[in-house]
Amino acid sequence: MERFVLTDAQWAKMEPHCHGKPSDPGRSGSNNRRFIEAILWIVRTGSPWRDLPTVFGNWNTIYKRYRDWVKADVCTRLFEVCSDEPDMEYAMVDATIVKVHRHGQGSKGGPQSQAIGRSKGGMTTKILALTDALGNLVRFVLLPGHRFDTVGVAPLIDGIGFDGLIADKAFDSNQIVADLNERGAKVVISQHPRRKAPLPLDSEIYKWRHLIENFFCKLKEFKRIAMRADKTDQSFSAIIHLAAAVINSR
Repeated sequence: MERFVLTDAQWAKMEPHCHGKPSDPGRSGSNNRRFIEAILWIVRTGSPWRDLPTVFGNWNTIYKRYRDWVKADVCTRLFEVCSDEPDMEYAMVDATIVKVHRHGQGSKGGPQSQAIGRSKGGMTTKILALTDALGNLVRFVLLPGHRFDTVGVAPLIDGIGFDGLIADKAFDSNQIVADLNERGAKVVISQHPRRKAPLPLDSEIYKWRHLIENFFCKLKEFKRIAMRADKTDQSFSAIIHLAAAVINSR
């Protein structure tokens, strides 16, 4: 099998933060790079774990080790080390909807215990993302598909500094505008026609918003993200972090 995802430069950043080394007993893994490639193969193709090519090893062993990494939040660390210092002159926020496969609806407590909700498209999850001025992911939150985009903005931007925020009219909220004004950040948000006192909009800067749309297009090239098959938010977040680590470091 010749088609892999990680470059040598990406692996050099990831290797020090992986769990296990060749001399460890059990399923620590004799080849961490191939193990990550196995996860990325699943995420990229959207295939069930049982269909993992034998070149990667026993699918069940790899799946169990992957779950260990999810619980230890390893994928988040890999995302952080693969992401350069963000350009926060402007931040961009937007959301995308992904359908939830029926295999992703069987978590303990039912779909309602996870970020899964019923919207016009059926059972869906919403990925609300914050990117920097270059369109690289900085942070994201998961919401049930039927929730308003504005609900997740406060925790998304909490503790993050930026000079301005670019967003479409779904984020035209008095509360968000007031928060940005309090921060001293420039408001570059398309507005609803019903807004009584329209705010000035820098149309040239607003054009940059295509960069976050480009990020979502790249993210959805990974089929297991384009259609959610993970039962828990923890596992789904892990594969988003891993895919974004690859995207951010290309």
